[in-house]
Order: sequence, then C-alpha cells, then structure tokens
Amino acid sequence: MVLKTRQWIVLAGLLLLIVLASATLILTRGSGSLATRGRPRRAPLVDESPVQTARNLATLATTREEQRFANQALRLADHAVDLAFAEGMREATLHPSANTPQAKETFDRVRRAEAQVKSDQKIIDTLKNESAAAKNPPQDLQQQLDLLQAQMELDKDELDDAKGDLLRSGADSLGRIQRQFARYQAAQQQSDAARAQANLPGIDSVPAASTLIAHIAAWRGQRAKVAQLQQARDESLQKREQLQQQHAQAEQSPQPGTETQAAPAGATQDEAIIKTLRRLSERHKNLADLNNRIQDHQDLGDVYGNWIAFAQSVQLIAVRGIVQSLLLIVFVILAVYLANLIVGQFFSDSHGDRRRMRTLRTIVNFAVQATGVLLILFVLVGVPAQMPTILGLAGAGLTVALKDFIVGFFGWFALMGRNGIHVGDWVEIEGVVGEVIEIGLMRTVLLETGNWNDTGHPTGRKVAFVNSYAIEGHYFNFSTSGQWLWDELQILVPADRDPYPVIEGIQKLVAAATDANAHHAEAEWKRATHDRMRSVSAAPAINLRPTPAGVEVHVRYVTRAQERYATRTKLYQKIVDLLHQKPATETANSRQ
Repeated sequence: MVLKTRQWIVLAGLLLLIVLASATLILTRGSGSLATRGRPRRAPLVDESPVQTARNLATLATTREEQRFANQALRLADHAVDLAFAEGMREATLHPSANTPQAKETFDRVRRAEAQVKSDQKIIDTLKNESAAAKNPPQDLQQQLDLLQAQMELDKDELDDAKGDLLRSGADSLGRIQRQFARYQAAQQQSDAARAQANLPGIDSVPAASTLIAHIAAWRGQRAKVAQLQQARDESLQKREQLQQQHAQAEQSPQPGTETQAAPAGATQDEAIIKTLRRLSERHKNLADLNNRIQDHQDLGDVYGNWIAFAQSVQLIAVRGIVQSLLLIVFVILAVYLANLIVGQFFSDSHGDRRRMRTLRTIVNFAVQATGVLLILFVLVGVPAQMPTILGLAGAGLTVALKDFIVGFFGWFALMGRNGIHVGDWVEIEGVVGEVIEIGLMRTVLLETGNWNDTGHPTGRKVAFVNSYAIEGHYFNFSTSGQWLWDELQILVPADRDPYPVIEGIQKLVAAATDANAHHAEAEWKRATHDRMRSVSAAPAINLRPTPAGVEVHVRYVTRAQERYATRTKLYQKIVDLLHQKPATETANSRQ
C-alpha cells in the first residue's frame, strides 16, 4: 500500500502526539501515590480570621488525608485565637481605655455606682447580722432593711445604666473582648455540632475520574483549592511576622520597675513593689503567649503547606488522566485513519462492479468513523450508567424518526442480493418502466423508457425511487440472465380473406424466427426454477379474435430484450409480404 505525502504528514503528526503523550505519562508516573476564597470577617478587637479561614477550608476536604489537615488547621487556629483573647483580656484589664474626658467620666460613674451598691450590701448584711443576734429585734429594724434593699435596687439600676452607657461609648475594651469571646465560643460550638451532625465519611483515596471531562473538572477544582490554601498560608505566615515584630518590640521595651515613676499618693513601698512584680509577671505572660501564637501560626502555615502539596499531587494525577484520555483519543483517530486507508486500498484492488464497490466502501468508512466517534464520546463523557436502557430508548426513537431512512438503507442490501436488480436491467417500479442506471445506498435511479407495450424508447427523464420499495412494495425485473421477455404482435386479416392460410403462414414465420430463442429461454427458466416447472414452455402462441372488420391475430413469442425491436420489425416485414401474396385459388382462376 503506497501512501501519499499528505497521508504521511497526517500519520507523522498523530505519531508525534502519541510520543509526546507517552513521554508525559512516563515523567508523571510517580504521581500515582499521594503524599470559598473570601476575605474573613475581622472582629473589632481580636482577630478571628485564622479560625474563619480554617473553617472555610475544612469544607473543601474530600479525603481522609485532607480531613486530617483540616482538623489540624482548626485546632491550631483555635489555640492561637484563644491565646489572642487571653492576651487581649489581660491588656484590657491592665490598661483600660479611658483616654478621653467622656470615657473617664463614664468609668468614674460606673465605679461610683459599684461602690454604692457594695456599700448598700454591706449595710444590709450588718443589719441582718444584728437582727439575727438580737433576741427581740426592734420593729423598725425590718423597716430599715426594706428601705435599704429598695435603695440598693435603685443603685443597681443606676449601675446597669452606667454600664450601658459605657458599653455604647465603646470605651470598655475588656467588656467588648468578653462579649466577642462569648460569641466566638458559641460559633465554635455551632461549627463543631454542624460537623458532627454532617458526619461525612472520608474517602481513603482520591476518587478516580474515568472521563476527560471529569479529569478536567478535577484539575480545575484542585487548582482553585490550591489557590485558597496558598492564600491561607500566606495570611498565616504574615500574621506570624506581625507577632514576631510585636515580640521584638515587647522585649525592647523597658521592664517594669526600671522606669522612674513617682509612687501614688498614699501608696506604701510594699504596694509599689507588688504592683511592679505583677506588671513583670504580666509582661512575661504576654511574651510567652506571643511565642505560643508565633509557633501556632508557623505550624498552621506548615499544615497549609502540606495540604497544598497534597492538592498539587492530586492535581498532577488529574493532569495525568487528561493526558491519558487525550492519548486514547489520538489512538482512536489514528486507528480510524488507518482503517479508512486499508478499506480504500482493499476496495480499489477489488474486481467487480465499480459502483457497487464504491457504495460498499462508503458504507464501511461510515461504520468505521461512526465507531470512532462513539469511542471518543465514551472517552469524553464515559459510558452511561443505564446504558442498556438508554440504548433501547434511543434505538426506539431513532427507529420511529428514521423509519424511511432505515428501510431504504436495508432495501439496498435486498437489491444487492441474488434476486435483486443490477445496473442495465429493465425493470418496472411502482408503474414506472425503465433501465436501471444507478443503484445508490438510499435511491435507485431509472432512465424511463415508457410502457413495455409502447415503443420502449427512452423518454429522457430520470426517475429516482427510495430503496424502501424493495422491502415494503414490489418490483418487476424483465431482465434475467438472458434478458428474455414476451412480446406480442397484432395482425388484422381482412374479412374477404380466408384467415386460416394466413394464420398458418404467420405461425411458420414466427416459429422460424424465434425457435432458437424459445429453446434457450425454456432451458434457462427451468434452471432458474430448479426443474420444478416441468410444464414451462417458450413456444410461440397464436390467439384469434373475430371482429366486424375481419379476424385479429394475436401472436406472442419470446425474444431477448435487446433484440426485441429488431425481431418485431423483421416479423412485421415478413407478415406484410405474406398478406400481400395472393391466395392460391385466385392465382389458379387468373391462369384459367
């Protein structure tokens, strides 16, 4: 089989794609074993973004390995946020926000209200003790207690009002942090409850995709996951850097007790020392918490880094799957291309009817290409789960929609059979008579020659029929192997002539002209019927029909289709000569 230059170029391109895909598979063969991005809402005083980010990323975990990474990230982020809350509470306790006159006035009002409530409670407790100690308490003591309790309720209302004003002013940083911490714990409990209620079983390994579209979707999903994990890792490392700067600034700040400050009025030396020691203890606690938070964010960044590596390995597996699917598609295209070349070479070397071979070649190429397209679709979207049902419904729908096409297609096979028709045959299809000039995959084309009782000359019109007539209808083929057919002549013997001598002469003429054809046709018909028609006869037959003008003589005889007109012309000439001959009685009378 000799290939053309264009065919060699196509083959070389396909083979190059196969080599590149195979090289990619070899380079990524070690990847089989696995080793809602959004800006988190920041709390006013304590940053809860590490936990928010960890919660968002936990929803992306689809395997047991990723769930393990997500749990580690949640645990480290929660620990770091707890330390941040503890540090914030200590700072708010040691350094309350009272920088403005309005804030100082609000704090003083709260302190006065608290002191008044404590004073009322102390007096009430004293009166209660005296009442309990006295054997006969005076009657006005109970009235004093009731009055003091009513006063204390008023002072408590004053305290609540002062705390409300302090809350609305935003100056109470400790209260704000405590309320934020309460909300944080409630949200943490809800998140844990939701995760426990979901109770999604982890997958031991990455689910294997089997189609090209699934591989592409997996690759895009892992790519988006890697981007979110990378952002979370960057934020964690950035937070670690900020904490390290705070740690360095805290270490460089002067220690409590080294600065020279005047002791408060009325404070003793011991109280100053105790206050200094407390500040020093708080400073060490803050430094220790900063170290722990720095380590937590470092570990959190490492967890995100490991998770990124895992997601990238899954992404590499998806890339490998994409290359495998593309390689399969290239193999299918190559196989279809080679099959078409082989089919074309086979039919070009075959001997037979060129039109039939061309039609068969078209059918085989169509079948090969349809198979290739179906295989490529399976690689792209996979085999449907309910394949038998889908094929059954699709087949039923196509059968109804393409009934004429299907019947016409199978009608072509019927026409190609033993009892079919061939190019050059004289046939009658649905009342149209003509010579077959083309038998296509879907249509049969005739060159119309008119009715057999007419002259039979072509009319110049081509008539096309869908091949469904070969199955649903019927057709007449007047062309056997010898193309024998019955022809008929009509002769009128005048009333003044004796018909019997004329009929006898016509019978002799027809028998002499068609005797050889009759013997050949009779033998061929017997072979075609396997000798089941013992009484078949091809001898000429003459029928008489009396009319007022004379006697009509109908002569039927067998002749070849291509010799029909020549035989008829010859017989007409001889019969005309016979009719022009004078009868023997007239000849005798003329001689006398």
